[in-house]
Amino acid sequence: MRTQPALKQLFTSAALPLFLGAALSDCAYKSSYEIQWMNFSSWLIIGALVFATLAIIATLADGGQLRAAGSRRWISLIVLLVVWILGVINAFVHARDAWAMMPTGWVLSLVCAVLACIATWSVYCNDRSGGAA
Repeated sequence: MRTQPALKQLFTSAALPLFLGAALSDCAYKSSYEIQWMNFSSWLIIGALVFATLAIIATLADGGQLRAAGSRRWISLIVLLVVWILGVINAFVHARDAWAMMPTGWVLSLVCAVLACIATWSVYCNDRSGGAA
């Protein structure tokens, strides 16, 4: 039964635009200092963390393929865990005062967006349906 890779791809792909949106709203806050952009970024980070958590659970549920495929599939799990840890730190940074979260929150949002892009690429490259697993 091949449902876990599809769920893993779905949840990882859902976290990517949320992390990217958080980085873009932090950029908007950096240029305008309108506090609503920071609030919007905080909500996007929380949503991205929910989907990243579900992606990690789906990856761990696919443990048989992790053992069978060697280190190639572990890359997506490791990158997802790093994204999740940095996302939690970023959520705590965004929970501070609006002036105190800059520039750390913006940099963390950019790093999380790039790592989420790498995780999504890794999940789709490792779970090709046509190739040998």
